[in-house]
Amino acid sequence: MVFCSANTVLKLTHDEMSQHGVFGTLLCTNFRVSFTSAEEPGDVMAPLFKNKLYGENDIPLSCVDSIYGVYEDKRKLITGSFVKNKYPSKIIIHCKDLRVFQFALTFCKEEDAKRIFQGIIHHCLEPKPLKNVFAFSFCENTAFPGVQMQQRTMMFEQVEDWAADLSRTKGNCQLFTANENFDLSQHLPQFFIVPPNVSEADMMAFQGKGIPLWCWSHQSGCALFKTASLPLLPEENDQNAFMDKMHIAVADNYLCSVKIEDLSDTLPPIQDIQLSYNKFKQLFLIENTNDFWVSDMKWMSSLDTCGWLDTIKQCLQKAVQVVECLEKENTNVVIMEEGGSDLCCVISSLVQLMLDPFYRTLPGFQSLVQKEWVAGGHNFLERCNQLHMKDKENVSPVFLLFLECVWQLFQQHAPAFQFSETYLTVLSDSLHVPVFCTFLFNSPYHRASNFTADSPHVHRGPVSWPTVWDWSVQFDCKAQDLLINPLYVEKPKQPGRPSHRSKHQRQLSLPNSVFKTPPKKGFFKEEADSLKKILRVKRISRWMLSPDSPQPSSSIREFYEMWQSKPLDYHGLLLPCLEGPAVRVWMQRYLRWIQEVQIFGGGLVTVLSKMSDLLDQIQGLKRQLDCHDCTLALTHQRNWAQIIPAESDRSSVRLSSSFPFTNMRHNWSYKPAFPTGFLQTFMYSGDMADKEDDAPETVV
Repeated sequence: MVFCSANTVLKLTHDEMSQHGVFGTLLCTNFRVSFTSAEEPGDVMAPLFKNKLYGENDIPLSCVDSIYGVYEDKRKLITGSFVKNKYPSKIIIHCKDLRVFQFALTFCKEEDAKRIFQGIIHHCLEPKPLKNVFAFSFCENTAFPGVQMQQRTMMFEQVEDWAADLSRTKGNCQLFTANENFDLSQHLPQFFIVPPNVSEADMMAFQGKGIPLWCWSHQSGCALFKTASLPLLPEENDQNAFMDKMHIAVADNYLCSVKIEDLSDTLPPIQDIQLSYNKFKQLFLIENTNDFWVSDMKWMSSLDTCGWLDTIKQCLQKAVQVVECLEKENTNVVIMEEGGSDLCCVISSLVQLMLDPFYRTLPGFQSLVQKEWVAGGHNFLERCNQLHMKDKENVSPVFLLFLECVWQLFQQHAPAFQFSETYLTVLSDSLHVPVFCTFLFNSPYHRASNFTADSPHVHRGPVSWPTVWDWSVQFDCKAQDLLINPLYVEKPKQPGRPSHRSKHQRQLSLPNSVFKTPPKKGFFKEEADSLKKILRVKRISRWMLSPDSPQPSSSIREFYEMWQSKPLDYHGLLLPCLEGPAVRVWMQRYLRWIQEVQIFGGGLVTVLSKMSDLLDQIQGLKRQLDCHDCTLALTHQRNWAQIIPAESDRSSVRLSSSFPFTNMRHNWSYKPAFPTGFLQTFMYSGDMADKEDDAPETVV
C-alpha cells in the first residue's frame, strides 16, 4: 500500500562530495521505502543473490535506524517529534544493515517533497501499535505451504520437540506441560524441562523466576540450566531458602555438585552493549568517499576504543568457562541474570555450539535459536525496537552479539559448520524484515496472545505465519545454495561392526585426566618428544588471551592444553581462540557496502567459490555414476558432456570480497589506492610544498 511518493528525486552516489546520482521516484509504503530509477537499466545482468522481498534500493521500515535532514549544508538528526515547516534539501537514511541512502529533494515539487519527507518520518520513526506491523497484513493475504528446510527444524512449539531433544541428550530431567495455556506463568514457555525434584508449587512461588530451566545435558550426566534472578523480597531468608532448594534440585540431577554463574557480575549490561555497538557501527556508516578516507586514518584506534570486540571476547571466554565445568569437572551449571532471556541465551547457545555438533548443522542451529531464543522468551520486539518506541532503554543488539560470537567460531573452525558466513549475514538482516514471526514478539505468551480468536486478523481461521527459516520466501533455490558451507566436513559413517560404547551415543570430547603413554627408548624419540613439547607450548599460547586482557585461570589453561593435545575433531569439542588478533571484524557484514575496501577479483570468497564449483562437479559426477553404467560413460565421448555440469553462473562474475551482496558484472571500475581529492589538500597543506629539499636524493 503506497502512502506517498515523489518524482524527480535524485538518489546520490558515494563519490567524493555526493554530488552525482540517478533520478527516479521515491515511495513510502506500509512495508518499505523504495526508490525506482527513471533511467534505462541498460545491459546489466540480474544479480545472483537477490532477495524476493526487497531490492538493493528498498529499505524495510523496521530496517531504518536513523534519518538526517540537510538544511543549508548543515546536517540535523530527525526525531519522530521533529517539526519543521521547511523540508530539507537532502534526506540521509542510515539502515540497521549498515546501508546508507542519500536522496536530494531540490528537484521535486514543494508539495511532493514535504509529503514524502513527512511520510517517511512518520512511518519510520513514529511509534506504532503491533497490529500495524506489515507482518499482520502480509500473513493475512499470503499462504505459506512450508518448505523442507523448516520441517527439519524443531520449532519447540510442541511437546514432542522438547521430548526429542531431552531424549537425544540423555537428560535426567522432567518435562512440564502444565503451562500449555500459560496458567502457571506468562514468563515461561508452554513446555519446558526442569530438574526432577522441582514441583508445580515451586514454579508458582515467584511466577517462574528462580526456576532452573534445562538447556542441555552432557554425556557424563551433568547438565546446563538457566534461570532468572529472584526479585528483592522483604523476607531475605525466604528467598535464600528457595534458591537453596533449587540448587539442591539441580545437584540431585546427577551429581552432588552445582556451580552458579551470575552473568550480571561478569558480563556488561545490555545498556553498555548498546552503547558499545552504537560507537562500533559508526565506523561503517560511510556517506561518501571523503568520509571513508578521514575515518580510515583513525580507524584502528576507533575500533579499539568502542569496546565491541572486547564484549565479544568476554562472552566467548565466559562460554569457555562454562564448557570447562561441564566437560572437565562434570559439574552442573546454572547461569543466571535478572530476566534470564538475554545474556543467558547468548552463553547457553554458545556452550551448546561448542559441545554439541548437532547444533552446527543447519537444522540444528535453527532449532537451537528456536529453543533458546524464541521459546526461551528473548524480548525481540523491545531489543530490536521494531515499533520505534521513544524509550530506548531496553534496546540492545543481544541477538546480533550472539551471531558475532558464532561468526568468530565459524571463521576459526569453518569445516565444523554446515551453514555459511552468508547464512549468518542474511540471518542478521532478517532480524529487521517485518514479515516473519520469529523476531516479532517478546515471549511465547506475547505471541500466543496475538493469535487469539478476537483478533481481527484471524477471523478466517488460523493465520499462516512465515518463520525466518522459510528461506524460499526470500531467496530462490540457487541463492539458497549460498547459505550452505561448501567446506563442511560431514561425520563419516563407521563401517564394520559397531564399537562398544556407553549408553550415551556421543563420545567424551575430553578425558577427565590426560592419558600418558609409557616413554619409548631412543635418542631421536626423546628429541622428537622434546621438540613437540616446545611447539605445543607455543601453540597453546596462541589460544590464550592477549597480555592486556584478564589472564585465564590455571584450570582453563590446563583445559586448553588437554584439548590441544588431542587431534582436532570437527564433530567434537570446539574452543575459540581468545587472543586479541584472532577476534576479528565480521568483514562481510560490516564492509560489504563500502566499495573502497572491496577486493575485486580476490579475497577469500574467490577461493571458496572455486572450491564450491569443484564440489558441484564432483557431486554431478557421482550422480551420473549412480544412474549410468561407468563403462558406458567411458566408451562414449558424448556422455562426458552430460556428466560434467555446465559452467557456474559465478564464472561470468568478477567476484569481489563482498560477494554475494555486491558483485561486479563486466562494469567494474578501478579506483586509486590513495585518495586523489580531499586528502591531497589535507595531507599536503601549509607551506610544506614551498620548502626545498635539504639534500638531493637519488632514486634507484
